[in-house]
Amino acid sequence: MDQEKTRDLTASYDRVASEYVERIYGELAGKPFDRELLNRFAERLQGAGPVCDLGCGPGQIARYLRDRNVEVRGIDLSPGMVEQARRLNPDIPFWQGDMLALDSKDGTWAGIAAFYSIIHIPRAELPRALAEMKRVLQPGGVLLLAFHIGEEILHLDEWWGQEVSVDFVFFLPEEVTGALRSVGFEIEEVLVREPYPEVEHPSRRAYILARKPGPPSGRYNTAVVQRT
Repeated sequence: MDQEKTRDLTASYDRVASEYVERIYGELAGKPFDRELLNRFAERLQGAGPVCDLGCGPGQIARYLRDRNVEVRGIDLSPGMVEQARRLNPDIPFWQGDMLALDSKDGTWAGIAAFYSIIHIPRAELPRALAEMKRVLQPGGVLLLAFHIGEEILHLDEWWGQEVSVDFVFFLPEEVTGALRSVGFEIEEVLVREPYPEVEHPSRRAYILARKPGPPSGRYNTAVVQRT
């Protein structure tokens, strides 16, 4: 992502950070499918080592995992979001960072939960972002991705009354699985669900569980499933 777009994205999220907390922080209460997946992810990674909520926003995913005894931390591009995450979750470490160039050593994390964080990555740079995630995962480490399904790019100049410049990139599941395989991930599970109209943007959602080759860190059923 070029520097101008990165600056715009960072500034945009800084501007909406407080409103984002009000509207989004409690959203998991209305998303039983997401909770089920995160419960399974947490069970697998309890005691496995550090796990990162990548693109953490105000830290709602990190909070959910910590409450299920996962050793979690969070990273976000937006300092404003990191500030909110620290305020809401003082027992969890959060810091600012760029998923295209993570400030972590190879093999640091047992797992990554990246919920709607690749949606700001330009298509051409998706393999680079996924390769960076693979680099920082331990052998056998797991990645849980969530994203909007589609081929469009939704641009916002205004968001909740704030002037912004943000691109939301939608991806096809086969597009993301192909990119994951191209950088060396093994695909364990692909899941699709319909939106929760009262809770979120009305787009279909995809969830992919992938694994860095190496000794297994727990068990997950390998399947390709579509749920509504």
